[in-house]
Amino acid sequence: MIEQTDQPAARPPRFRSVGVPGRLAAGGLLLAGLGQVARAVWEVRLALAGEPAAGPPDQGNGVHRPLDALEESYHVVTSVGNGLVALCAALFIGWLWRVWDNGRALSGRRPKYAGVWVYLGWVVPLANLWVPRGIVADAFRSTAPGRRLPVSVNVWWGLWVAGLISGVGLFYGESTDETIARAYTGVWPLLLSDAVVVGAAVAGAVAVRTVTAVQLRRLREAAGPEDPVSAPAGL
Repeated sequence: MIEQTDQPAARPPRFRSVGVPGRLAAGGLLLAGLGQVARAVWEVRLALAGEPAAGPPDQGNGVHRPLDALEESYHVVTSVGNGLVALCAALFIGWLWRVWDNGRALSGRRPKYAGVWVYLGWVVPLANLWVPRGIVADAFRSTAPGRRLPVSVNVWWGLWVAGLISGVGLFYGESTDETIARAYTGVWPLLLSDAVVVGAAVAGAVAVRTVTAVQLRRLREAAGPEDPVSAPAGL
């Protein structure tokens, strides 16, 4: 007599919601880009106003003169812009973690990059030149095998790396007062760097929406109409 035992059915993978996080990440990128546009407008205003007779704000040897009203307002615009960048980073990394995890569940294989690289990939020198793009690309290919990577992903990353390597815009390691002095003496390099950053933000927003849309379609197919457990509301 053959004894039969009921084997528990394999549990379907749990998928993470990406619809709302994708919209938030794209919105965060656009807000960061808008903050950079505001900086560019103030840099043009500084260039048109010209350097005051007292010279640049940073006088050298640790001496700083009092700022005028326009210079003070540029500090405010810069601080707000930096806050928007911090918000954008948090929203983007939250989205990236979700598409990475969903890609792993959809493909049933180990991702190319471990989850810790979702965070470390942005700060480890040299690795930050390719790892974040690699995570997005791997998540997309796990979601839609055989499909070409969206052009917007490469445009976003190309502009990001251009800014990172050249030390412009958000990535430039100078103080706000030093940037003000540059605006007085030669504003065009600053405006070029602003354009790079804004372009990266816009392309990044398009890339997020594109990758999210593809993964949403695949998640709905994988979850099925009668799987309320593995398909969270607001996929």
